[in-house]
Amino acid sequence: MDNKSRFIFICIAVLFFSFLTSDTLAIPALARRYKISCSTCHAPFPKLKEYGEEVAGNGFVILEEEKERDYVVAGDDLLWLNKEFPLSARFDAYGLYDDTKGGEGTDLQTPWGVKLLSGGALYKNIGYYFYFYMSERGEVAGVEDAYIHFNDVFNTPLDIMVGQFQTSDPLMKRELRLTFEDYQIYKTRPGQSSTNLTYDRGVMLVYGLEKTGTDLVALLVNGNGMPEGSFDQDKYKNVGLRLSQAVAEVLSVGGFVYRGKEDLGPQTNEITYWGPDFNLAFGKLEVTGQYLMRTDEAKVGSGANQWTSKGETKGMVVEAIFAPQLDRSRWYLTGLYNRVESDWQPSNYETATLSYTYLMARNLRLIAEFTRDIHHENNRLVFGFVSGF
Repeated sequence: MDNKSRFIFICIAVLFFSFLTSDTLAIPALARRYKISCSTCHAPFPKLKEYGEEVAGNGFVILEEEKERDYVVAGDDLLWLNKEFPLSARFDAYGLYDDTKGGEGTDLQTPWGVKLLSGGALYKNIGYYFYFYMSERGEVAGVEDAYIHFNDVFNTPLDIMVGQFQTSDPLMKRELRLTFEDYQIYKTRPGQSSTNLTYDRGVMLVYGLEKTGTDLVALLVNGNGMPEGSFDQDKYKNVGLRLSQAVAEVLSVGGFVYRGKEDLGPQTNEITYWGPDFNLAFGKLEVTGQYLMRTDEAKVGSGANQWTSKGETKGMVVEAIFAPQLDRSRWYLTGLYNRVESDWQPSNYETATLSYTYLMARNLRLIAEFTRDIHHENNRLVFGFVSGF
């Protein structure tokens, strides 16, 4: 039996065994606390429904279900302590066949990731969220998302998040995607740059106007991700602004601008992102699209001796999710298209993905996914599962 046949046999065996297991699993912290189904907030998990976005925006608290008995009574109105510390776990495992290596790209990434999550209330209108990756692609990644969330500041529709998060979160949330394939344009770092739109440290302000369907997000971040052994590598700070507007019941459009600098030793790199995005939710089909243009302008020296080099990177990501029974569906189809074109040739990327999700339980979903690497003319086949408990 060759490697390809062996891999397919293992995947079929794993999936068959999975279907024989119980469909009742422990449920995550929020569902445990309020005794609700995961489908109240997710469809399917980890993708958030509109109500799930609202709960997260309230500091992972369901306001209408909050009761004094959920907290330790310490005789101090300024102290809220959960009687039970909210803790959940996520376990992802995949088997891959990738013909990039001439048919030898067979891999069992079991687990691909294991993480502990916690989120809840600190006080009135103040919440927290963090997770710790105990294993990510075979290594201990440590803390990624970690922030304090101030909700409805000054009794206005202003939320403030302070901590560590992804600067792409106001656009498309990478951690909540249904596919193994990622949103590539957010990860791209042309040349020697350490700046992209994934994890960073800083402050995020969110202001929403319910009557007009307008959302405004402002970011102030370090701009260099999460460097080991330090918090910031230079004196510069980067800023971002995103405006989103509902133009119909099923359609919203937005625009994003990001500007900053980074110190690359002998040179200073000025970075600009800009681009539109949209979300269309029409019945059983939801389509989200993002286009981004990035400009890197590196300057060396000063005065008459200064010279400048300029590079451009442009990319797009389009995702379509089909849910045959809306949020009560047991299976979902996801189509994903990634494209990146850059003056820095190693950043060029183009893939088309078709992914099938089946919910064995509300907190256990199986995945079968095919990705065509158009740029390198290769194929990748993925089988696996994502579980939360």
